[in-house]
Amino acid sequence: MEKISKSHEDYLEAIVMLGGVTAPVRAVDVATKLGVSKASVSKAISVLKEKGFVDQPFYGDITLTEDGREYGTKVLDRHCALTLFLNKALGIDKHTAEEEACLMEHAISDDSFEKWLAFIDKLDIR
Repeated sequence: MEKISKSHEDYLEAIVMLGGVTAPVRAVDVATKLGVSKASVSKAISVLKEKGFVDQPFYGDITLTEDGREYGTKVLDRHCALTLFLNKALGIDKHTAEEEACLMEHAISDDSFEKWLAFIDKLDIR
């Protein structure tokens, strides 16, 4: 699957967090979740539509495609695993762990992430 920008990954992750895996979500809710304008959401959704990650009728709710669900869920899973590791295994406070996990989730390759998951499974913190 084609890699997309950090910003667009954040949009997919937000849609998943808002329940977009099972139901359409409103653009205004995505804007609120990410702290951006509705115009920014509209622009990002246009790009995600072009790439085949979301569907949205004219001014309608946003629905994830199968590829969008897969990609967004993967980003959220990375975020949660990284946050948990930073907080529980390394003792980093929850707020800092959240912020740093958000940066890390976009930078680590799929292969490295899988190897890292195998390593942390040995720590039994999940």
